[in-house]
Order: sequence, then C-alpha cells, then structure tokens
Amino acid sequence: MRVSVIGAGAIGGWLASGFVEAGATVTVLARGATLEALRRSGNIVVTSGETRREFSVDVTDRPDALRGADLLVLGLKAHDLPAAAPLITEALGKETFVAAAINGLPWWYFESFGGPARGLTLDAVDPGGVLARLMPAERVVGTVVHAASRVEAPGEIRLIKADRVWLGDAGDSHFAAPVAELLYSGGVPATATEHIHREVWSKLWGNSNMNPLTALARADASQLLDDPGGRGMVVAMMREMAALGERIGLSGFDDFEGRINETRKLGAIRTSMLQDIEAGREIEIGPILGSLVELAQHLGQPTPVMAGICGLARLLDKNLREKSA
Repeated sequence: MRVSVIGAGAIGGWLASGFVEAGATVTVLARGATLEALRRSGNIVVTSGETRREFSVDVTDRPDALRGADLLVLGLKAHDLPAAAPLITEALGKETFVAAAINGLPWWYFESFGGPARGLTLDAVDPGGVLARLMPAERVVGTVVHAASRVEAPGEIRLIKADRVWLGDAGDSHFAAPVAELLYSGGVPATATEHIHREVWSKLWGNSNMNPLTALARADASQLLDDPGGRGMVVAMMREMAALGERIGLSGFDDFEGRINETRKLGAIRTSMLQDIEAGREIEIGPILGSLVELAQHLGQPTPVMAGICGLARLLDKNLREKSA
C-alpha cells in the first residue's frame, strides 16, 4: 500500500510509523523545521517508554508529490482542514481514500446517517460544504484514535499511551478492514468496525465536555472531576449530548458515572484544548463542541449548558489570541 500523510505530528506521525512497520511506502508532506529534520535523517522517530525507534519515510514539500497514493492520512487539527482544502486537492488522486485522524464531528458524519439530521452540513465543521465535496463519504475511512502522544522535537514523537484506533467505512467502500489489518500488523492497535458513527459519538461524549471545561478552568482532568461544581458541569453536558444522540439514532449514552470513572483512570491529564490554550494556539471549539450546538439548533433540541460553555470557550480563545497578537 502507498500511503501519503499531511500532518505528521503527534498522531499522524505515529500512524505513519505503523504503516512503515507494516511494509507500506509512506510519503510525508512537511514544512519548516519538520521538513529539515526529516530530510536530514529520513526517519520519523517514535519513542515509547525507553524504546526509541526510527521509521524510514519519503518527505516532500510539494503536495502534488503525494498524488497517486492508495490512502491519504490527514493528521491536522479538525478546524485546520477547511483552510487546507487546496493542499488536499493537490494531494488527492482519483482512487485515493482519505483517513482523517481528527477530533469532533467530521465533515462526512451526516452524509448517509443521522435520521432527521441526515444530509446536514455543519458550518462549525465544514463551512460551505467544501470538505464534503472534496472528500465524499464513499472515499473516507472514518478514524477514531484513542491514544496520547506528543511531539518532542521536529520529526520526533513520544507515544504515551495507545488504547485503540477504530476504522470504519464512512460510505460503502469496504476499505477500512484492509487498512486496519495493515496498521495492526505494524503495531498500531487498530480495529475495523461497522459502527464508526457510534465510535465517533462515543469519543466526543467525553471530549466535548472535558476539553472546554479544563481549558476554562485551567485545570487538569483530575482537578476538574474532584471539584463538585466542575463534575456537575461535566454530567450536565453529557446528559444534553445523550439526549441529542437519541434524536439521531444513537442510544445508550446514559452511564455518566461509568464514563467519568474511565476518565479518572487516565489521571491528571491535560486535555488537548487546555494545552492549546496554554500554548496560545487556536482551540478546536468548533468541531468538538460548536458542531453539537449547531446540530441541536437544527433539530430544535435544547442544550443550554453546552451552548453556554461553547460561548465562553470561544470568548476565551478570541481574547487570549488577541492579547498575544
């Protein structure tokens, strides 16, 4: 298999290493310091525990050099995808499938799913439907990553924890299973599923509350859940999302205590949104929470807590970035 990667960072780079280990030919689009590091060494470096390994990749700064791959992996932040549409257009071949390792509701989510929301395009995810036209569901391998990693230096990734990577066909392509098998053979705990929409929703059921609340509170996950008020907000947001899920055919999201206990097992983690706030980067509030608020408005479903937290997080993001500009 020929695999191209745009966004070989903490998650994209780790997935790229799995494809290399499995015997795929991998080409990475890089810029700046990452481009220089990969051209110098020719390897993506992944460290897990005390084990440090190097994985040979081809590197380019030309998106058209990615064209012709069997699979294009997008390791960018979800809110960066619309602006990256021209790059993706150049990189896509006529037969190329796309796997986007992103958080939040993806652009393809409601193309063939969602009951009363079926066919809906969310501006919080895909303004103007650009991504849906460029990458229709029939060309998409839905990807849900349950893993923690970070970039320690350009081209160097530390894998902290890898639980599961779910892969499922967003359309009727039947391409997810061979991709999952390849990644699994390369040491990535990948599994194909026929219920990729549910897996996306399940991850977001935790991300949509823990991410913005930890960012607003400047608190790690343990601190937030140890505070009665913080924990109460988590439960309130989970309850609203569970009711929203019922409207689109996703039931069974009612074990709030069980989900909180699972989060507690992760310890004092600093969520990606908290890390972005601390680093002065734009946060993924649109795909992770704004998309749910927009969906609720479309369906006429009341979500006052989610809407309120979404507004506060947007203001925090805007004011902090204006202050640092």
